[in-house]
Amino acid sequence: MTNIEFISKFVATSAINIQKTIQLLQEDCTIPFISRYRKDQTGNLDEVFIENIAKFQKEFEVIVKRKDAILKSIEEQKMLSPELKQKIQQSFDLQELEDFYLPYKKKKKTRADVARENRLEPLAKIIMAQNNDDVDFISTQYLNANVINEEDALQGARDIIAEWINENIYVRKQLRRLYQRKASVATKVVKAKKEDDAAQKFNQYFDWSENLTKAPSHRLLAMLRAENEGFVKLKVEIDSENSGAEALEIIDELIIKRNNDTTPHLQLAIQDSFKRLLNPAISNEALQEAKAKADANSIQVFANNLSQLLLAPPLGEKRILAIDPGFRSGCKIVCLDEKGDLLYNETIYPHAPQKEDVMAMKKIRSMVNSYKIDAISIGNGTASRETEFFIKKIAFDKSVQVFIVSEAGASVYSASKIARDEFPNYDVTVRGSVSIGRRLSDPLAELVKIDPKAIGVGQYQHDVDQTKLKEELDTTVIRCVNSVGININTASKHLLSYVSGIGEKLAENIVQYRSENGPFEDRKQLKKVPRLGEKAYQQGVAFIRISNAKNPLDNSAVHPEAYGIVEKMAKDLKLTVRDLIANKEKTALIKPENYITSEIGLLGLKDIIKELEKPGLDPRKSAKVFEFDANVKSIKDLRTGMILPGIVNNITNFGCFVDVGIKESGLVHISQLKAGFVSDVNEVVKLHQHVQVKVTEVDEERKRIQLTMVI
Repeated sequence: MTNIEFISKFVATSAINIQKTIQLLQEDCTIPFISRYRKDQTGNLDEVFIENIAKFQKEFEVIVKRKDAILKSIEEQKMLSPELKQKIQQSFDLQELEDFYLPYKKKKKTRADVARENRLEPLAKIIMAQNNDDVDFISTQYLNANVINEEDALQGARDIIAEWINENIYVRKQLRRLYQRKASVATKVVKAKKEDDAAQKFNQYFDWSENLTKAPSHRLLAMLRAENEGFVKLKVEIDSENSGAEALEIIDELIIKRNNDTTPHLQLAIQDSFKRLLNPAISNEALQEAKAKADANSIQVFANNLSQLLLAPPLGEKRILAIDPGFRSGCKIVCLDEKGDLLYNETIYPHAPQKEDVMAMKKIRSMVNSYKIDAISIGNGTASRETEFFIKKIAFDKSVQVFIVSEAGASVYSASKIARDEFPNYDVTVRGSVSIGRRLSDPLAELVKIDPKAIGVGQYQHDVDQTKLKEELDTTVIRCVNSVGININTASKHLLSYVSGIGEKLAENIVQYRSENGPFEDRKQLKKVPRLGEKAYQQGVAFIRISNAKNPLDNSAVHPEAYGIVEKMAKDLKLTVRDLIANKEKTALIKPENYITSEIGLLGLKDIIKELEKPGLDPRKSAKVFEFDANVKSIKDLRTGMILPGIVNNITNFGCFVDVGIKESGLVHISQLKAGFVSDVNEVVKLHQHVQVKVTEVDEERKRIQLTMVI
């Protein structure tokens, strides 16, 4: 099987599209570049398709590498028959390959190995052949110094047979199918931990059992966390009431061919093989497979949430006064200019115990006027609502919009090396306030500086495969950054590092070049950046924007390789390129088929015309002001039946959490998102969506709020 044939089993597109995509990937083209600027070669595959092709290509390479290693190992043992070699060469299933390899795998000395050393393998073969009725008599021929009686001989033979059964590829395949259908995961509380306060959040799993493959990802991950923390014992079992009778029947049918004197010995060997070898191995496989699926599900939820968060509506280049609210320690204030640079910082104490509200109002008014503030950004942590009410009492001389912004991860950023490098002369409180302000201006540019796991929009994020989580989150950030594009003259080193083809080192070089030579005036200047070669330029140049550039196309998503085509389009219409841009009437006259070249086909040309109509269009919506219910300031103010405005601040498989303006977020279970069945929470709500919810239950003691959107 070729790599193309292998990938075709998983990715629903033509073989030629897969081949062209792999060729581009092998030429060191990035996924954002391929999906945006090589549509004609790939048949218009989007980023997800290309990511999957890249993933399954890697999987194919892993299988080929493992296959070669297995063949080499068996050959070195001089055990590689032509039949086995053919089976291994034809297999492209890692699990099946490991089954083929199992009998030849180096392992610790087993009971079967001891029996072989005692020369009992011929007896095991006689029993396995099932041709002889007088096994007890034959066993006397295998007695020696280590095998002192018939029972020892028969037991040793059964140990060898048990190992053969365990290594039987057909037995393992049939049992896997059974476990996939009928295995259950069961948990029991550890009695010594039952009364622990920390254990109570897992009390649902003190005595729990359900079908393993049907267990929702969040529940399985919760059970595994409870086990890891020592509160429950977890096991995967099959037909627990009948001691695995169905599994034993399956093995019997595969192993026992006729009923004679050998049958009781085979049955004992089957029972031993199942209990001691097969059940532990296949149970563990089933659990690991279910865990891998739960991980993938949870990672996807996290990636979806992160994507929505990164692509949240930006306010844009406005002057912002940002507030990190607090009571005793005061409210930390910063004033930022249009580029997010720090102009001024101050601390005010409008709340108890100081209650210097009059002085605080004067200071805020003065800062708004002095620094020509357009909007106020308030962090949603402690004292957020009180600070919002305080700000709204101030009579400003101009219209100033007030926004509540999530401060999740702001403290992580403020203590990070990135923040220290940006603001070496300021403490963590000032840096945190700057982050709150910049998140309003451009969430994407600010949030890429923070480890996504610190933002808190995941589901059991610390319990999943951390390598796969990081890979998926990095892919998500790259996808978001390149879908928006970045202003090369204002982008931070961290934001630049996610641009197609750039990376961390080149991002540093770009920032260094910018600081030494001033703002970039055209895209071609990128080639002057040290170590930024032709390939990196090709991959990244179209994802950067230069406002007020000499060439207006430098502020668009048109790739420089297509500038000549655009110039020809403009010339044919008797216009300059500048006059053609954003001229919908004229761009409508362009016939793309007239401009097809060997490099750029119809799909690419249609994209170019679309970009010319609205150059540099930001796919994100504009930020909107949101107001919580003024009467709700804490959980004590909530009453069943209340209808409140809220903001979705986390999405899981089982529902979404909604911020209603207090410290605790309320849960809208998936069954309460809308009337009728909902299979995917993301079909109904998005992160940061403004929603109306009704309070259905309030548990003050446990600080839990149940909400519904079915109003």
